[in-house]
Amino acid sequence: MSDVRYPLTEETGSAEAFHDGDGAPDPSFVARVESAIAANDAADLADLVEGLHEADQGSLLEALDHDSRPKLIELLGSRFDFAALTEVDDSVREDILEELDTDTLVEGVREMESDDALYLLEGLDEEDQAEILDALPAIDRAQLQKGLDYKEGSAARLMQTDLIAVPPFWTVGQVIDHLSETVDLPDSFFEIFVVDPGYHLLGNVFLDRLVRANRYASIESLMNADRRRVRAGDEQEDVARLFQRYNLVSAPVVDDAGRLIGVITIDDIVDVMQEEADDEIKALGGVKSDEELSDSIFSTTRNRFGWLFVNLLTAFLASGVLGLFEAELSKMVALAVLAPIVASQGGNAATQTMTVAVRALATRELGPANAFRITFRETAAGLLNGLAFGLITGLMATLWFQDWNIGVVIALAMTVNLVAGALGGILIPLGLERFRTDPAVSSGVFVTTITDVVGFFSFLGIATLWFNLR
Repeated sequence: MSDVRYPLTEETGSAEAFHDGDGAPDPSFVARVESAIAANDAADLADLVEGLHEADQGSLLEALDHDSRPKLIELLGSRFDFAALTEVDDSVREDILEELDTDTLVEGVREMESDDALYLLEGLDEEDQAEILDALPAIDRAQLQKGLDYKEGSAARLMQTDLIAVPPFWTVGQVIDHLSETVDLPDSFFEIFVVDPGYHLLGNVFLDRLVRANRYASIESLMNADRRRVRAGDEQEDVARLFQRYNLVSAPVVDDAGRLIGVITIDDIVDVMQEEADDEIKALGGVKSDEELSDSIFSTTRNRFGWLFVNLLTAFLASGVLGLFEAELSKMVALAVLAPIVASQGGNAATQTMTVAVRALATRELGPANAFRITFRETAAGLLNGLAFGLITGLMATLWFQDWNIGVVIALAMTVNLVAGALGGILIPLGLERFRTDPAVSSGVFVTTITDVVGFFSFLGIATLWFNLR
C-alpha cells in the first residue's frame, strides 16, 4: 500500500492525499471515507472530504458504493459542495438525486451558481423540477425558471446570471468602491459590463484596464463598445467556436432586445467542447452519446444493439456479393484468401477520410464553399494510395501464389476500392449533413458497406473477367 497522508484542507494538500499515482481516487482514501459513512461519523467525513475540489468530490462519489453516495451528502449537509454533482456521470447523478429529499436538494441548489443549478435541474423530470423550484425564494426561482424556458443546448443554459453591471457615467473610483463595499459579488469575474438604464449592453471594461486607470476617469472612456456577445438562443456549439476563434475567456449573453442577461465563462465552454468531442467519438463507433461507464449491463447492451443489428444486415449484403461469384471462388482458393484484404484496406482508408470529414463538418471547416476541393483532394489521395498499395499487394500476392495474374487482379481491385473508400468517406458525411442527419452517427455503417461491397465486387469481378479473357 502506498504511503498516503490525510491533511484536512485543500491548502495543505488534501488533493494529493486523495489521488493515487495515476490521478485516480486512492483506494485507501476511499476506504476511509466508506468507513466514516458506515459509522455515521460526520466530523471525520468532513475532515476528509470538505477540502476537496468539486471535481475530486465528484470522482469520490463515483468511486463510492451505490448506497454510500447519498449518505455522504446527507452527513456533510451544508458542507457538501453540490457543484460536485455536475462532475459525475449522468446515471450516477440520477441515482443520487432520486435518493435525496427535497429539502436537501433545495439547499444545495440555492448555493450553486445559476449555470450549475440549471444543469442539475434539467436532468430531473418536470414534477421534481417544479417541487424544487416552488421551495426556492422568489428571486432564485424566477432566474432558474427563465433559464429552463430556454432550449436545452442553448447559450442561456450555459450562462451565469451573477455579474457586475454599471452605468457609463460612473467613474473608475465609484466602480472600485462599489466592488469593495458590495458583499454579494460573483465568486470570480473578469470584466465589468456597461449598460444603459434599460439594461442594454453598451460594452465592457476588463479588470486589468480598470485597476490601471485614473480614479476619476469615466467608465465610458474606458469601455470597449465592440465586445463580442452571444445571443441567448445561440447553440452551445456555435458559442464554443466563437470562444475558440477569438480566444475569449468570457462573453456576455444578451436577449433578442440586446439586454444583458448573463455571462458565459471559459470553464463552461471547455465542458461543451469535451462533451461534443465525446459525442462524436461515440457516434463514430455506433455508441449513443449518453452511454457512460457507470451504466448497467442491460442498458449498455440495449444502447448498442441497434447499430449492431444494422451492421449485421449490411454484412449480409456484402456476403451476398461473394455469393454471386461462388463458382469462381470454388475454382481458385486464392480469391477467397485475398478478397478480405481488399475489403479491409478499403474500409480503413474510408474510415480515415470519414473521420476527417465528420470532424471538419462539426467544426464548420467543411461546407458548400470548399466541398468540391476537399472531395477532389481525398479522391486523389485515395488514388495515389490505391496505386501504391496495389503495387505492394500485387507483388506480395504474386510471390505468395506464384501467379502474376493474381497480382494484377488484386492490384487493380485495391486501386478501385481505395478510390471508392475515399469517395464514400467524404460524400456520405456530406450527403447526410445535407439531409440534416448527424454524419457522425450514420456514416460508419454506410461507408463500411460501400467498401465491403465494392471491394468484393471489384476483386472478384475483375478476376472473373481477367481469367475468362485469358
